Amino acid sequence: MDAWLLLIVSLPPHPSSLRVKTWRKLRALGAVPLKNSVYLLPSTPESYEHFQWLTQAIQKDRGEATLVRVDRIENLKPSEVIRLFQHARNRDYGELARRYRKLLGSLDRRRPRRTAARLAEELARLGRELARIKEIDFFEAPGFHEVQRLKETIAMRLHLPTAVAEGPAEIPPDSLRARRWVTRPRPHIDRIASAWLIRRFIDPEAQFLFAPPEEFPADAIPFDALGAQFGHQGEDCTFETLLRRCGLSDRHLTQLAEIVHEVDLRDDKYHRDEARGVDLAVRGLLAALKDDHEVLAHGMTLFDGLYAALSELR
Repeated sequence: MDAWLLLIVSLPPHPSSLRVKTWRKLRALGAVPLKNSVYLLPSTPESYEHFQWLTQAIQKDRGEATLVRVDRIENLKPSEVIRLFQHARNRDYGELARRYRKLLGSLDRRRPRRTAARLAEELARLGRELARIKEIDFFEAPGFHEVQRLKETIAMRLHLPTAVAEGPAEIPPDSLRARRWVTRPRPHIDRIASAWLIRRFIDPEAQFLFAPPEEFPADAIPFDALGAQFGHQGEDCTFETLLRRCGLSDRHLTQLAEIVHEVDLRDDKYHRDEARGVDLAVRGLLAALKDDHEVLAHGMTLFDGLYAALSELR
């Protein structure tokens, strides 16, 4: 690993819920403690973005947070830092393996059909948890292989194949029509989904620009950027903020918001089965396409399809 991100955190003693909330967010991101109040992630654009949002959230709650990028940690070899991450993920995998073993021990070939359905449901729940841990397993912790073996064993035994608040608009809709909108380069889930929402439901003539925040044009409306009125607000991602502030109450948009929130924030607020697949699809677009406008065009089609599919469900 060429570089690391350090988040140095200082939280007020009260309320204690702030410490719990911050710890949960750090854990969901896969960050590991380097020492008291110092947390570590590999230096990637995605990790940098997550730490930026968390820094903003901590400061809003009257805490202090400093984000630092370093190319080495003097008193630890790179292999020792990597082992910190592997150790943390091995603990996660160990707990998950315990749950898989418990499920395996409950299997009975003579179980009634409804019990089999419940077992399959639990297996799906564990599979989602495995996918979540795998997402933050940056250095392939060995504990994964035991969990995968248990998962496959159970699947064979079971014969299985291997809300946004509604309300009036806070912003006059006419003020957002025929405008230029700007966000950061290399759009991921929240930026793509938000651009889709803007074009389809808020500003049909919207033009989208990509630029570093310090180069945002003065006449463009920023979104999904630090300090933007259309950005992360409280526990909401940008897509949710747009829904709330523009008074959009379509229930299918609310379902989409839960998927976007799950992919973007990973805070276990919603449990949407679609989130993993949508995340992979967006990552695939970014890996295959180098032009941000091309990524956005394909992302628009993806969200057209998701909205159509949700609209057909009863």
